[in-house]
Amino acid sequence: QVQLVESGGGLVQPGDSLRLSCAVSSPPNTGYAVAWFRQAPGKEREFVAAVSWSGRTTDYADTVKGRFTISRDNAESTVYLQMDSLKPADTAVYYCAAGRDLSSPYTYWGQGTQVTVSS
Repeated sequence: QVQLVESGGGLVQPGDSLRLSCAVSSPPNTGYAVAWFRQAPGKEREFVAAVSWSGRTTDYADTVKGRFTISRDNAESTVYLQMDSLKPADTAVYYCAAGRDLSSPYTYWGQGTQVTVSS
């Protein structure tokens, strides 16, 4: 069983930065790709970014490319989402999710963390 716990959300102003963390707990000798998704009020959940188990492969939604950076520290079992140049449109609940690899469904989900960008 894989468990994910997000942290680091909060209220920031436009142009600010924020770093989200996703603590990943998984059985020994298993590795998972991890992705970040977000869901704004009244909107469908959307993909934000993903990173492979090794960390060598990443993928980003066009809306965040160049502003957000996903990374992982497997020694700390943590995946990060560095968010720079935040916009009000980035306001959402952010979720991390795990899957066997980048092309597999994400079957394990965290509880989410709120990010609000407002002046």
